Amino acid sequence: MSNTLASLRDHFLISMPHLHDETFTQTVVYICDHSEYGAMGIVVNRPSGIRLCDLLSHLELEDDTGLWSQRPVFNGGPVRDDRGFVLHRNQPQQQWLSSHAINDEISLTTSLDILEAIARGEGPETFLVALGYAGWGPEQLEQEMCDNLWLSCQANSDILFHLPLEDRLQAAAATLGINLNLLPAHAGHA
Repeated sequence: MSNTLASLRDHFLISMPHLHDETFTQTVVYICDHSEYGAMGIVVNRPSGIRLCDLLSHLELEDDTGLWSQRPVFNGGPVRDDRGFVLHRNQPQQQWLSSHAINDEISLTTSLDILEAIARGEGPETFLVALGYAGWGPEQLEQEMCDNLWLSCQANSDILFHLPLEDRLQAAAATLGINLNLLPAHAGHA
């Protein structure tokens, strides 16, 4: 990993107002992994237009509980947008086939067994489902940070899982004491 930037794993990336990439404008990305090989994260405030019940139905999984029927599936990013990613709180009694611990509290699971358990009402209590992820090659995210395209802050599970998605961007910025509406819409370096 570059000496210029510490790992941003378990951090939010907050898009700056002058980031005009259609994929990432006004987004909050939860960084799941960051190393010398690059970075991977999930956009956590952009709904895909698909509801969880629709996704479960598409996968031929019966939603036995109906608890999650209106929950949005997020557009997690442009990479592998045909694949599901579940960010969830860890529960010691639950193990999934393909799960990656991000910290002591949160994991990312990509195996179908977690969606099967959610449909049966036996999945994690706290989770979000996304299609696709955001990815950066070696040193790419570091360069974007130097170019002032992103702010970063320590992730907050309340923002990640509980805050209405339309409030997540401003709430993440507020943890840094920043109101994004007051920032200029063009890039600059002091």
